[in-house]
Amino acid sequence: MEVTSTVWLGFILFVILMLALDLGVFNRKSHAVGIKEALIWSAIWISMALIFNFGVYHFMGKVKGLEFLTGYLIEKALSIDNLFVFIMLFSMFKVEPKYQHKVLFWGILGALIMRAIFIFAGVALINRFHWIVYVFGAFLIFTGFKMLVHKEEHIDPNKNPLVRFFKKFMPVTSEMHGNRFFVRINHKSFATPLFVVLIVIEFTDVIFATDSIPAILAISHDPFIIFSSNVFAILGLRALYFALAGITQYFHYLKYGLAAILIFVGVKMSIAGFFHFPIVLSLLIILGILVVAVIASMLFPVKEEPKL
Repeated sequence: MEVTSTVWLGFILFVILMLALDLGVFNRKSHAVGIKEALIWSAIWISMALIFNFGVYHFMGKVKGLEFLTGYLIEKALSIDNLFVFIMLFSMFKVEPKYQHKVLFWGILGALIMRAIFIFAGVALINRFHWIVYVFGAFLIFTGFKMLVHKEEHIDPNKNPLVRFFKKFMPVTSEMHGNRFFVRINHKSFATPLFVVLIVIEFTDVIFATDSIPAILAISHDPFIIFSSNVFAILGLRALYFALAGITQYFHYLKYGLAAILIFVGVKMSIAGFFHFPIVLSLLIILGILVVAVIASMLFPVKEEPKL
């Protein structure tokens, strides 16, 4: 089945409809998202992704179906890394739980737009300059090894160059104003710290996209498969955040699993001209790495330092 403009339009309208229902109906009022609600929404998004995956498998064939599933799994796994950044940002800016959903909603909307640009640019580059596949592969291997040895550092969002640049042109209030991004005080417009958090989230997603997009390009060069798997992974990210926000610290080996996945897909890209990894094998390897990382985190928890 060829992906026609009608299919593209239908998928984009579906995404717009789901976003409208999310913000305009199900989350009309600001509220703290509980674990139960987050788990239900996570199950809904995962189920929708699997139903869509079945449609891809049925109408586009086995290979495309496996490409979507593998790409979705990679994007879902790598997006978990975003959760740690979200938790840190909300904590540092003291964003109340009931306002976090709105920030994540608009952050994810921006991420969808930026990912689309990255995806079509990446596919166009590969189609025109095939050798760039090896550049992407080397970059992923480097990123994976860097993640393995990287130590957690305290990041001050106010030192972010984008935030500092923004503050030069737009004054920012010293305190939150509910769920509002902008306010008027004495006939003058101000941005709130909530909008600053949104800026940093958008900026960090660009950074994460430089890893995730080359990773999925190692699985498929089909723009529709890449974009749709990205969309379902990102749309479910917000619910996943609220479901896992309180327990992500327990999956301390997950970082090494993600690093191993990046190295694997980097190697897969680098040797594509000499050896082709079957999609099923790639899927099993990625699943295996994630399972090992989660089990290791459960079997060997971080020992708490004794209190003095």
